[in-house]
Amino acid sequence: MEKITGKNNELIKGVKKLLSSSKERNAQGVFVLEGARLVFDVLNSLYEVKFFMITENALSKYEKKARLMISKSEKSYIISEDISDRLSDTKNSQGVFAVCRINPEKDNKINPDGKYIMLDNVQDPANLGAIVRTAEALGTDGVIVSGGCDIYNPKSLRAAMGSMLRIHIMQIDNSEEFLENARKKGLSLFATVPDSSAARITDSDFSGGVICVIGNEANGVSEKIMRLCDEKITIPMLGKAESLNASVAAAITMWEMLR
Repeated sequence: MEKITGKNNELIKGVKKLLSSSKERNAQGVFVLEGARLVFDVLNSLYEVKFFMITENALSKYEKKARLMISKSEKSYIISEDISDRLSDTKNSQGVFAVCRINPEKDNKINPDGKYIMLDNVQDPANLGAIVRTAEALGTDGVIVSGGCDIYNPKSLRAAMGSMLRIHIMQIDNSEEFLENARKKGLSLFATVPDSSAARITDSDFSGGVICVIGNEANGVSEKIMRLCDEKITIPMLGKAESLNASVAAAITMWEMLR
């Protein structure tokens, strides 16, 4: 394995740019994973690893899995602790990184009988990651992402705890066309709103194929999507809070949709 010790190495500069720029990730068709758990989760995924980077200390600590990663990766490098600290998006780096290709096989096909959560311009990467993690845990058929933050943002990937690598995620450019096609396939469309006049989520019928939409943290579900939905639903709240955090609202919605 080649060793990299210089902070000004062009490869390291490129990885640093990938970590901070969604534009760069999309242009190159790759993203970065950091941390032992996330990186080694790639071993059980369909993602291709362009290159793997690990410190000598981490190689000693995670030798068995690291060797598997080396065999899966196109190239592998030993990096210094200084470089690991420079690249790290966390306080204490574990010294394990992977640059993976964005999966070209992901598609936007939906099951007419499936249960899906759709995110309409959700901006907070922590919310996005938490929703994806909950979606996998509860057994949804997929997460539909319309606008908002990049699913390959390091904070999203970390919050999802590996779920981003396993669950069916659909990134769509034209939400109206997508929802109209979903309706033609027989799926029911629900928009979640913090409005007591809307139908209570506990009274809603989620039989058959369903898409429930969670809106932007500040502005909720957009009007263009609201108009396409069959019904507005709300989570009853007894306290004085006017709304719930997007990830909390999504978790409750998915629980009700799937039970």
